[in-house]
Amino acid sequence: MVNRSGTAAAGYHQQPAGAGPARRRRRSRGKVVLTVLVVLLLLLVGLWFYVDSSLKRVTALADYPDRPAAGAGTNWLLVGSDARDGLSEEEKAELATGSAAGHRTDTIMIMHIPDGSGNPILVSLPRDSYVSIPGHDKNKINAAFAIGGPPLLARTVEQATGLRMDHYVEIGFGGFANVVDDVGGVEMCLDEPMKDPKAGIDLPAGCQELNGAQALGFVRTRAFQSGDLERVQNQRKFLSALLHKATSAAVLANPFRSLPLAFDLSDAISVGDDDHLHNLAGLAFALGGGMDTATAPVGGFDQVSGAGSVVVWNQAKAKQLFGALRDGTPVPADLVQQPAG
Repeated sequence: MVNRSGTAAAGYHQQPAGAGPARRRRRSRGKVVLTVLVVLLLLLVGLWFYVDSSLKRVTALADYPDRPAAGAGTNWLLVGSDARDGLSEEEKAELATGSAAGHRTDTIMIMHIPDGSGNPILVSLPRDSYVSIPGHDKNKINAAFAIGGPPLLARTVEQATGLRMDHYVEIGFGGFANVVDDVGGVEMCLDEPMKDPKAGIDLPAGCQELNGAQALGFVRTRAFQSGDLERVQNQRKFLSALLHKATSAAVLANPFRSLPLAFDLSDAISVGDDDHLHNLAGLAFALGGGMDTATAPVGGFDQVSGAGSVVVWNQAKAKQLFGALRDGTPVPADLVQQPAG
């Protein structure tokens, strides 16, 4: 309102020309941005529940008489099997998996995550470890998986270590290779060339990015003087590097990486009956961060009728290692390698 002298009336502020439309446009853009964010959030929540519901679940951790009691921290049983389910003959040839019937396991690890402070520790159990298999006398530990699948393997591991397993996850040949390709490959640095026709690899020395097929050969090969003992070290090193990359912002914030990874993971892995995606997320971040590593203490090697060449544990040191994990006390320094990742 303007008085007769041409000045604005007291208490009235004239709105600048165009201010109303500009404010409305800003409000409109704000509503669009908010709507997009809400839609994206709903899509992410929907994707999370879809992947969780798509996970293959197996009864791996059943109760039985004299099962070890729960101890300190959380224990995961990690299994890499030679499952070829869903692989075509061409894919089997590309990955050098062979075509053997049945399922066996090349990788058996325990991931221990402490309740409080301290690093998680990843412990490898050599597949040729000579242990008692409930109901089947003594044999290589991976025979438990071949005989009775996840339930018998889990029970064998619990009885051999005295540790109660809280979670279970298993991944097969093809799924492992797909996950590596989904994150864009994983860099490994080799001190020496690595060649193993059985595992399908011929890698030069030096740092290089391994694709899925090369990575599978890298973690499978036993072409070393120490055989399985060096292989388990390579498996731990690669798993840590893979999970570190998979949980990085470069992968999680890139839908062309993260979405294929999410869908392939649901196809690639099997988990325990009570395991969910949030459990796997916690495991992934623990594996991808700084952690200690160890191998079940080896006392020697032997030839056993019906089992062949086996790895014999140092029972005194094994008791120290697994007892410390069970009780939540520091693992003796001579039994752990620090750090990994």
